[in-house]
Amino acid sequence: MKRGLTILIVLMLVGLLVLNACAKKEQKPTEEKKLKVVAVYATPIEEPWDGCIHQALLKAKNTLGIDYEWVESVGYTDFERVLREYADKKPDIIMGDAFGNEEAARRVAKDYPNIAFAFGSGGGPMEPNFAVFDDWIHEPAYLCGLIAGKLTKSNIIGVVGGYPVPEVNRIVNAFIQGVKEANPNAKVKVTFIGSWFDPPKAKEAAIAQIEAGADVMYAERYGVIDACKERNIPVFGSLLDQWELAPDNVITGPVWDMYPTVEYVINEVKKGVFEAIDLKDFSMMAKGGALLAPYHNWESKLPKEIKDLVEKKKGEILSGVFRVDVNEGTPKSD
Repeated sequence: MKRGLTILIVLMLVGLLVLNACAKKEQKPTEEKKLKVVAVYATPIEEPWDGCIHQALLKAKNTLGIDYEWVESVGYTDFERVLREYADKKPDIIMGDAFGNEEAARRVAKDYPNIAFAFGSGGGPMEPNFAVFDDWIHEPAYLCGLIAGKLTKSNIIGVVGGYPVPEVNRIVNAFIQGVKEANPNAKVKVTFIGSWFDPPKAKEAAIAQIEAGADVMYAERYGVIDACKERNIPVFGSLLDQWELAPDNVITGPVWDMYPTVEYVINEVKKGVFEAIDLKDFSMMAKGGALLAPYHNWESKLPKEIKDLVEKKKGEILSGVFRVDVNEGTPKSD
């Protein structure tokens, strides 16, 4: 009797173990929750500044598995309303460009403390959830200036920019620094068009500089490359690798790679340790956030001594031996 009871208990235990094992086998592994990321852009994503952020987030969608939604061409009058509409959906992260919408972006961030905000801004971070970044591409812009100073025959180089604000000024001033270092006799003409995105106006300003003798141009704004293509003038792109816009004219250009910044923000939010900080370092050459675009068609056209000079200076920047000046004063046109 006792022996039979013991056998029965053993069989019951074995049965329970088998059922438990089968249940575990049928359970599906829990999928990691995707972070929801929203970007609100004041200008069209065709405009290179916002285009850099957009490209980085598209890459993050594939490499980091985020859900990414965006809206472009919001402008200024509707920015706060649109930003609040997206914040009401409770995404994990909201990114975009502030600057002209600085106060609006900060007001919204303050009202949604559980959302991580990371915005392009000329100001500082705001506790607890508003981090800032900017396009710190002055180092490769300096390298472009070295090339321009060596290439010019007329000793007149043109620059067309958006507004004379600190984030533009430091790029243009770094370019001028490189020009003057490579060629003390060169003069740099600077024109600001008073717009972040007005290709026809930028093109018109570039043509005026070319007709005044500029034989090399720096396209800080979109539209300049089109003028240089028409007039067959060498030109430097900006923010994105813009070689495809004019393969025979675009030499190279300072490129802003926003992916290191985007990757850092996403990983910090995933870990639950996101902080309102200045993300500046992630847009510098040392962390891969700024670089010089490939020479493409100019690889064989640029003299070896110019390429060697650029490589030497690039190495000095990356090793910390040489620092490009950060001059945010309004550039002076020669």
